[in-house]
Amino acid sequence: MSCVVVSSCAQRLDHFMAQANAHYYATTHFWNDFVTAPEMSQVFGELLGAWVALVWQGMKCPSSFLFAEAGPGRGTLMADALRLITRCVPTMAKAQKVHLIETSSLLRERQRQALCSYVTPIWHECLTDLPEGPLILIGNEFLDALPIRQFIQKNAVWYERYVYKGMFQLVPSVAPVLPDGRALKSETVVELCEPAIAIAQWLGQRFTQMPGVALFIDYGHETLLTGDSLQALRQAQRVAPLEKAGEADLTAHVDFTAFAAAARQAGAAVYGTETQGIFLQRLGIVERTEQLAQRASFSLEEAQILRKSTHRMIASEEMGHLFKVIALVSPFLPAPPGFTENTT
Repeated sequence: MSCVVVSSCAQRLDHFMAQANAHYYATTHFWNDFVTAPEMSQVFGELLGAWVALVWQGMKCPSSFLFAEAGPGRGTLMADALRLITRCVPTMAKAQKVHLIETSSLLRERQRQALCSYVTPIWHECLTDLPEGPLILIGNEFLDALPIRQFIQKNAVWYERYVYKGMFQLVPSVAPVLPDGRALKSETVVELCEPAIAIAQWLGQRFTQMPGVALFIDYGHETLLTGDSLQALRQAQRVAPLEKAGEADLTAHVDFTAFAAAARQAGAAVYGTETQGIFLQRLGIVERTEQLAQRASFSLEEAQILRKSTHRMIASEEMGHLFKVIALVSPFLPAPPGFTENTT
């Protein structure tokens, strides 16, 4: 971060990030840029399908409910979940109305193809467009792509990070306010994701009025950690965040502390965070992997790939520790599967 900008052409970082990511997801075939857990193994989506079924039962099996996914990517997770639900819980399959939060027409077409054997989903531009009714929501690697603001205090003066002519610049600002009320350190970057906090608040308020459970899985932290976590990926390689804007996936670590605080303040019960590794093991990922790997239809090579994918998802040195899982729940509903602690 460097000098103060006076040009009216400078963009606030979150505005730059939102515009760059909108272009990226609308125009880029990003299949080789990164791989998410649902793409690694069918087990991930199946386990979440089973999780949704148990949550539905905990809601006392409503005859009609919304099964929604935020940021469904290529539709792989939802397809795997629906395959299990259709086969194992047919009464639930008849009750569900599938809604997808997706802005990219390119991705909507991929999702349509992936889900056509099960449902015709209803798409929305944003979560707040979801209709009323009991809701079960999943968001896997959704929050990390929401635009962030960055602030820093120097010599008792607060500045906000802007983008100007392909460079980061500083503009004088008021101090940021996070919902957990943490103390902010001078000379340390503070990140604020206003869209994530707004989602937590909206879900918390909704869940006090009607039954709902939301599950988010993402990489991030659950401490009062501050610092610059903005990063960009293109073709599976890290690149400078401002390099060729709109051609790389811009993300930042999710601040689960702020997210949870906002949800609690709005009335939701909060469970977690748990690490992804612990959460998936509680849901039976190892057992399900072995069940599939030992099928006669699986070759030795396919079985080994399946086991390696599971290891990658749960091992602490891989995705198991970095990725966290949090659930926002109506305060009158039981604890969701995979969690041991209500942090409300």
